[in-house]
Amino acid sequence: MSETSVQSVQALMDHSGVRFGTSGARGLVVHMTPPVCFAYTAGFLGVVGAPAGGRVALGMDLRPSSPEIAAACGAAIRHAGLEVDFCGVLPTPALAHYAGQSGIPAIMVTGSHIPYDRNGIKFYRPEGEITKADEAGIAGAQVRMPAEVGLLPLPPANATAGAAYLARYLDFFPTGVLKGLRLGFYEHSSVARDLLGQLLAALGAEVVSLGRTDQFVPIDTEAVGAEDVARGQRWATEHAFDALLSTDGDADRPLIGDEHGGWLRGDVVGILCARYLGAEGVATPVSSNTALEKCGAFRHVVRTRIGSPYVIAGMEALARLGVGKVVGFEANGGFLVGSRLERHGRTLAPLPTRDAVLPILALLAMAQEQGIPVSALAGSLPARFTASDRLQNYSTESSRRLLDELAASSSARTAFLAPLGAEAIHLDLTDGLRMTLAGGDIVHLRPSGNAPELRCYAEATTPERTQRLAHACLARVLGFNVA
Repeated sequence: MSETSVQSVQALMDHSGVRFGTSGARGLVVHMTPPVCFAYTAGFLGVVGAPAGGRVALGMDLRPSSPEIAAACGAAIRHAGLEVDFCGVLPTPALAHYAGQSGIPAIMVTGSHIPYDRNGIKFYRPEGEITKADEAGIAGAQVRMPAEVGLLPLPPANATAGAAYLARYLDFFPTGVLKGLRLGFYEHSSVARDLLGQLLAALGAEVVSLGRTDQFVPIDTEAVGAEDVARGQRWATEHAFDALLSTDGDADRPLIGDEHGGWLRGDVVGILCARYLGAEGVATPVSSNTALEKCGAFRHVVRTRIGSPYVIAGMEALARLGVGKVVGFEANGGFLVGSRLERHGRTLAPLPTRDAVLPILALLAMAQEQGIPVSALAGSLPARFTASDRLQNYSTESSRRLLDELAASSSARTAFLAPLGAEAIHLDLTDGLRMTLAGGDIVHLRPSGNAPELRCYAEATTPERTQRLAHACLARVLGFNVA
């Protein structure tokens, strides 16, 4: 590959539409061409510098477009004079854990939960996810591009990363802690479908596969569809499971269902996992359930913008204050460990990136240790319920016009909320527009960082009221004329 030109990553971003969202670079598959992916990778390597070991870890999910994108990333790694340490198909947190242990950067090709016609790339320094400053550095990079990006075959997969990830949890959770549990595992196209099944069985559970597919399934743990709700209830009725389990595509967001087939909200999962781990400080986005503060279990809580880089920054802020046992979670259930944790004489090292496996194991172990069903775990929390929904194919520009008008004009807010019988008494502009209503209900509107979608997060005192509020708010968006 002879070098023929120097190109601006920002110019390629503007031309392709592939850009950074809340977690990594994402775009339509047709726009994630080999040159675009090569340039992103070259920019990343320029920002992090040459690794001491001369290697860069590379992994991918099961999307049909991922192998070609990974090959383009591999080409850029080789072009920089570095070795491709290809870890194959594996969970994103497993790759990040391996990179941290090895002291090398890592690149994960994944679009996480977004539709199959899109994909993405996540970048990791040896110490964890890149920062927003790193993203700006990549975007501003001038990179040398070959005349043609040659896509050579990737090397055989290194199984060390997956094995180390298994050992992380087998060493932390007591032997046989899940003995006696009968678990339904919806494997679909999750990268964790082999590894998580092995882990659950090794900890004593009986694991029943509820199906896997070669066609990519975009599971969104923040917007569980009616089909998945009905499917969960049917599985529970037919098989008498103690719990249902799944993850999103790259296994950094969990989906946990109780013995009745009811799916637990991700932010409730996060609160319960933090309690199981004995956390003292918690960082979480502004969209998460306020039961976090109301339950009184945590000495320090930091609210952030939505996106794992902001949660990580929040955990780092808590650590600087001298807070011990620091964790973080997002409303999607992805859980982050910001400091060394200890429980029953066993230790868990930091892993400051979203992880689906830890909260799954923690909630199952908590139910076992307390001798209660999974459905009873949330009973100790204040009666605050959250729901989320989204308008798809709703442009970011339209979302921002709406939110700007509602934030700036009290009369616009009154007109918007009047059909809902609601009145805003407090605004939070940390990320999007979060309105606390008279009576304590909450509605939060925010454009997606990854797709042309407008999300609505709602919180109220009953599940039914919360669902109605989220649906009614989005219906109001469609019927509201922005000035």
